[in-house]
Amino acid sequence: MSHSRSFAPCSPLLLLLLLAACAALSRGAPMAGELRCQCVETVSEVIHPKRIAQVELIPEGPHCGVPEVIATLKRGKKVCLDPNAPWVKFIIIRILNSKSNKV
Repeated sequence: MSHSRSFAPCSPLLLLLLLAACAALSRGAPMAGELRCQCVETVSEVIHPKRIAQVELIPEGPHCGVPEVIATLKRGKKVCLDPNAPWVKFIIIRILNSKSNKV
């Protein structure tokens, strides 16, 4: 004797589970075309220049209302620097001056 069960695609429980799964998959993942700041928090403590491999300057724009300074340390870790910290301002000025001298 075989019992057939019908599948109710409009079942409230199934709909709730589907929405929960979609929300879990999309949490934290940027949608196509989504613009947002890369730095959630910044550090203002001085990092010794010998530990820094690269510094990326991202000006404020439609993606983020504040300028972002991202340092990649020699061990590969990325750190967001506080653009208002005096030592970070000094680094930014040096980078901008070196770029203007190359042009």
